Amino acid sequence: MQKIADLFPVLPEKLRQKRLEWPHGKINAVLDTDLSNEIDDLFALGLAILTPEKINLQAVTAVPFFNNRSTSPQDGMEKSYQEILYSLELLKKQKEHFVFRGSENYLPDPFTPVESPAARRIVELAQEAAGKDEVLYIFAIGAITNVASALLLSPEIIKNTVIIWLGGHNLHTRVNNEFNFYQDIAASQVIFDSGVPLVWVPCAGVAELLITSLPQIETNCGNGTEFGKYLQKRSRDYMKNDPQALKVIWDISTVLYILRPDLVTSRLIPAPIPADDGAWIEEANRHTIRQVTYLNRPGSFQYLYEILQKAPQ
Repeated sequence: MQKIADLFPVLPEKLRQKRLEWPHGKINAVLDTDLSNEIDDLFALGLAILTPEKINLQAVTAVPFFNNRSTSPQDGMEKSYQEILYSLELLKKQKEHFVFRGSENYLPDPFTPVESPAARRIVELAQEAAGKDEVLYIFAIGAITNVASALLLSPEIIKNTVIIWLGGHNLHTRVNNEFNFYQDIAASQVIFDSGVPLVWVPCAGVAELLITSLPQIETNCGNGTEFGKYLQKRSRDYMKNDPQALKVIWDISTVLYILRPDLVTSRLIPAPIPADDGAWIEEANRHTIRQVTYLNRPGSFQYLYEILQKAPQ
């Protein structure tokens, strides 16, 4: 029986753990996002764009999603692509050769990639990084389809790629039906079985700590910038203009891991195995990943709002 791991080069555990150390200095990065799905992606985009002293963001890729805000995975991806373009205008960030359409559907199985401009661009950037003896970091905040496809298209890139993914619930949860994870279990299996250096941010029990309210967003994002006004508008629309509504800003967790390690607690663990039904299987003899276990909520939001003040007028 073919195994996913057999498709990939064997990464020495010493090298993997080195990749999983927090990086000093500026990093090369890609943001892989379903920006039209929820409002938290927009906050993560702003955070990554407005911290160029630490993050050299080289591309933003659109992720497929399918729920009541899209008519199909392809429609969700296209809506996200258009939303990325509009948001970058507000941030006065170049769009040419920077934004890429992603997969139009999910992986049919964990051995078959889905071709897309996004997957191909991730491969190109990882190969460019390898040529310079550098590492490409991927902030993945949606279904992991584009990233898994890139790994399957060019397995060698696991040697100089680090994925920071918000997806799946914590290991102790009874039902692992988290949206990013469960949309494309085949792609999730690729990420956990390939041996690629992975920083995993679970949703239940970890990222869910990053909860806020509409009044807090309106008070702290209203700095007069076009991007700040748009964050407010999107938040009001998403939260139905309800001052009592609460929203987890999940996706900033991945970017905060790089920007503010003092606000993040993590540990090295054996990579869990995603079963076909989404359940976690734990085995002690697996390769190592880094699991984020805690996020400091007050410090995270204070920092987020400070950075958003840097948006161009």
